[in-house]
Amino acid sequence: MKISARNVLKGKVKEIKPAAVNTEVTVELAGGMSVVSVITKESADKLGLTKGKEVYAVIKASNVMIAVD
Repeated sequence: MKISARNVLKGKVKEIKPAAVNTEVTVELAGGMSVVSVITKESADKLGLTKGKEVYAVIKASNVMIAVD
């Protein structure tokens, strides 16, 4: 796989929450941290996502915001 995004995080599907149109996918990364993504239900089906499946969370953003209390 070749991709232009600089942030590619390998993990395993921890949880899948399908809804009428979208599916929320939680990916557990090494060290126990998680990333949550909302994708279309159709995309989740086409990817054959199941709990425990190895996946990549690909993050490509033109802006990353930083906040403090």
